[in-house]
Amino acid sequence: MSGYDDTNIFAKILRGEIPSQKLYEDDSALAIMDVMPESKGHCLVLPKAASRNILDVDDRTLCDVMPVVAKLARAVKTAFDADGVRIAQFNEAAGGQTVFHLHFHVVPIYAGVPLKKHTEGMADPDMLAEQAALIRAALG
Repeated sequence: MSGYDDTNIFAKILRGEIPSQKLYEDDSALAIMDVMPESKGHCLVLPKAASRNILDVDDRTLCDVMPVVAKLARAVKTAFDADGVRIAQFNEAAGGQTVFHLHFHVVPIYAGVPLKKHTEGMADPDMLAEQAALIRAALG
């Protein structure tokens, strides 16, 4: 695929070369905790198919992955009693994309609680593991 670099961190996670807190996996997608969360329960959905972003993704991949995004949104809202959920997806550096493998942020929103900056550093792994367990339980 033109412009896709299979050495990106999400490609490495999908290949099992880098550990992650896995939440859900099927033939089309992997959902993991975001290691630099903006809020409690912030997670990511990664399509398994290689694509740089939404500008070059195959329509079939989107059809397969979007139900996973919705499933995770419902699960994080339930698991953390969030007031809402933000779904975000960025395209190219000018659009805010920093990892060039298509991915969707699923960010629980809590009324009156500002989001952290995504660049404020890595979260405590034990905290991520605890949050992951709550999301997996909400997924059933």
